Amino acid sequence: MDRFSFLNAAHTEFFADLYEQYLENPDSVEPSWRSFLQGFDFGITTYNDDYPSAAPQQMAAAAAEQDFSQVSEKLQKEFNVLKLIDAYRTRGHLFTKTNPVRERRVWAPTLDITNFGLTDADLNTVFDAAKAMKLEPCTLNEILSHLKKIYCESIGVEYMYIRKPEVIQWIQDKIGYNDNIPKFNTEQKQHILEKLNEAVSFENFLHTKYVGQKRFSLEGGESIIPGLDALIEAAAEKGVEQFVMGMAHRGRLNVLANIFGKSTQDIFSEFDGKDYDDDALFDGDVKYHLGLTSDRKTKSGKSININLAPNPSHLETVGAVIEGITRAKQDRYFPDDFSKVLPIALHGDAAVAGQGIVYEIVQMAQLDGYKTGGTIHIVINNQVGFTTNYLDARSSTYCTDIAKVTLSPVLHVNADDTEAVVHAMLFALEYRMQFGSDVFIDLLGYRKYGHNEGDEPRFTQPKLYKIIAKHKNPRDIYAERLLAEGVIDSNFVKGLEDAYKAKLEENLEASRKKDLTIITPFMQNEWQGFKQADQAEMLQNTDTTFSKETLTGIAKVITELPSDKKFISKIQKLINDRKTMYFETDKLDWAMAELLAYGSLLTEGYDVRISGQDVERGTFSHRHAVVKVEDSEEEVILLQNLPNAKGKFHIYNSLLSEYGVVGFDYGYALASPKTLTIWEAQFGDFSNGAQIMLDQYISAAEDKWNNQNGLVMLLPHGYEGQGAEHSSARMERYLQMCANENMFVADCTTPANFYHLLRRQMKTTYRKPLIVFTPKSLLRHPLVVSTADEFANGTFRETLDDTSVNKNDVKTLVFCTGKFYYDLLAEREANGRKDVALVRIEQLFPLPVDQLKEIIASYPNADDYVWAQEEPRNMGAYSYMLMNFNEVKLRVASLKAYSAPAAGSYARSKKRHAAAIAMVFDKNLFN
Repeated sequence: MDRFSFLNAAHTEFFADLYEQYLENPDSVEPSWRSFLQGFDFGITTYNDDYPSAAPQQMAAAAAEQDFSQVSEKLQKEFNVLKLIDAYRTRGHLFTKTNPVRERRVWAPTLDITNFGLTDADLNTVFDAAKAMKLEPCTLNEILSHLKKIYCESIGVEYMYIRKPEVIQWIQDKIGYNDNIPKFNTEQKQHILEKLNEAVSFENFLHTKYVGQKRFSLEGGESIIPGLDALIEAAAEKGVEQFVMGMAHRGRLNVLANIFGKSTQDIFSEFDGKDYDDDALFDGDVKYHLGLTSDRKTKSGKSININLAPNPSHLETVGAVIEGITRAKQDRYFPDDFSKVLPIALHGDAAVAGQGIVYEIVQMAQLDGYKTGGTIHIVINNQVGFTTNYLDARSSTYCTDIAKVTLSPVLHVNADDTEAVVHAMLFALEYRMQFGSDVFIDLLGYRKYGHNEGDEPRFTQPKLYKIIAKHKNPRDIYAERLLAEGVIDSNFVKGLEDAYKAKLEENLEASRKKDLTIITPFMQNEWQGFKQADQAEMLQNTDTTFSKETLTGIAKVITELPSDKKFISKIQKLINDRKTMYFETDKLDWAMAELLAYGSLLTEGYDVRISGQDVERGTFSHRHAVVKVEDSEEEVILLQNLPNAKGKFHIYNSLLSEYGVVGFDYGYALASPKTLTIWEAQFGDFSNGAQIMLDQYISAAEDKWNNQNGLVMLLPHGYEGQGAEHSSARMERYLQMCANENMFVADCTTPANFYHLLRRQMKTTYRKPLIVFTPKSLLRHPLVVSTADEFANGTFRETLDDTSVNKNDVKTLVFCTGKFYYDLLAEREANGRKDVALVRIEQLFPLPVDQLKEIIASYPNADDYVWAQEEPRNMGAYSYMLMNFNEVKLRVASLKAYSAPAAGSYARSKKRHAAAIAMVFDKNLFN
């Protein structure tokens, strides 16, 4: 033994005492010594052969006195083997056979035994360290064989960063069974080959029939088809009833045909470019963006509802949407068992590493308002993004390193080893069902053609594509393996291929007899009883009245705090003030309007879900839907105490995300049309962080995919001298996206109108996204009040005419929206101007043109028509009004065009605001 070893320097009595302490209570020993003494136990058997009657303390002392000449050397080797085992568990994934077409990068140090103080002379030595893998003591050779099969074959496993020992042990037990190598029977192997043949034959058929057309072929990753097939079958057996998937383009058509059962006749019609069967409210989308909902019977006879969400070319956006869809289904159907609905996110390698929304989605995974009981993430890893090599696409070792954020295990799998792919899928399913958390599969394959079938990949990857051109497809590789095993004969594959191709030929012929393409709406089963609406229907009045007696009952509940709990004095006063405003002064403010709208809908059986940054209290401290007990911070949600509520009220402060959370809430609304689903921005323009969701889903999804959605976006808006980022919700951007019948856009000025607007969102027989520019300063403005009777018996009013003027005296007719109305009103009162009327447009889209024409006609002497806004001229609603309202020539009263929405200086902002107001009352002023 090394004479400088710490073992040689320690006193023998110390070892004896320490070992006795360890035997009595291992946890009382310092961790590094505890590890040593655990290893000492490995060597004790050897020592007992020489000293059978020695007591443990004596043995420890005697061993120390003899320089540990026998035991210590054995112990050191045992420790070295333990280090070797740990290295395979921690770094084995770096040395796998998972890449079918590229040489793996070389990592150092390797797992060679010489790096662990072991030599070839130790290969036949029996080590007790094998017990760490739940093996009987065995030779180093046997230990190495076991480790290589588990960690370095077709599946590489990352999991040692997980912080829960019980999870690590579960994983080790699972992958240790059968050496992490699947053991399928003959029937299972033949079925896997059959699904693999479908995947390969489908792509070959399209490649010959539609030469050069984009289809984003699955070739190089066809093993995903038998993998998904096995996953769905096994999930149904474990009690999963609904399955929600999101994926990008690559392989979507194959998944639709061979997993979701989409008619290949419809797919062929889409390739043939036929028009759609309904061109009134639907323009459609390219075939590899479309989704599908279907019901599938498993081999055992169980039913499972499977959904593939449509999505645009912004590849990872759909990940947030499917999480929202999943949570909506869980809340509605299985609130006590989230495992019943399984979300599957299929990623591309470049996208999962490069798109920031993936991080936002992953951070939702365990949050109360957004968790879905675990998502199975599958990366179809082509090892190239468009033309960008993976070394230029990420800094991380793996594209799946995002998994470490939530300490989720990752399985890296060779896509050419189909049995390993199926095995990994089943592992992922079991992990998700066991722990209710995320798991990742990195399916390493390749892309047979370029980014699309018309691309030339040799421009940028000539060397790689020489290899790919000679590489066999996964079906042929697997068939050769099964032939060698005697599982199939030489005619088996040809029989599968001929039968599948014949069916495709038959469907192709049938499809060409049809004139139109039929697109089935996604999740139509959730939308029974709803119809699509055009702009004329959107402008029709909807009955939003509500019993005043029931409204009073709701008001009583939400204005009384529990008497047995203590709250801070400001909360007590706020709730008392609400009681006073309803039951004494009959002047209800914005917050009361909002809460009473929710309460009324809950009573009628609708659910309400609100999420966003700080929504429980509200950014401007107005909502206080959740109040905290002073001493314990226990949450009290008064709206959950309504005695006759048939609906459920959910409100969640979100993570600091716009893109991901808007996507999630959009998905939630997509799956739950009877839930008033609201996302509120902390400040209105923060929604620009979710611009892709606005462009691709909220404004266009009904037109592209026939999907209705009732998501409400509350965007605080108003110029109060708070700078560029806290003033404008960028109204102009939403109005620019408005067309046909795609959404509602409103900027209300009274609590009653806001109350009815929210109620209308649920009371119609259709759903449209609703964008509301909500106030900040008006939340407590003394004029911004409504009566309980206006709530109970009123309706939403798209325009509010000026009722305080004599119409015959009016020369200047001003149109405006939102907070600016009250600024103009104050100026008019201060100047005593009776010749100016202020008309509020409460709903900007669809624009109530007929109502505006009637209002204009009612002012016989008006000859000056003004559009007034507080936003700069290139922002706000001015350009929208110019394009959409030409009944009169509008004079604009606004600031000149600016690049930023507002000035940073409060004094400058105030000066500019005053100038815009002055222009309204003096037509000779022009900025």
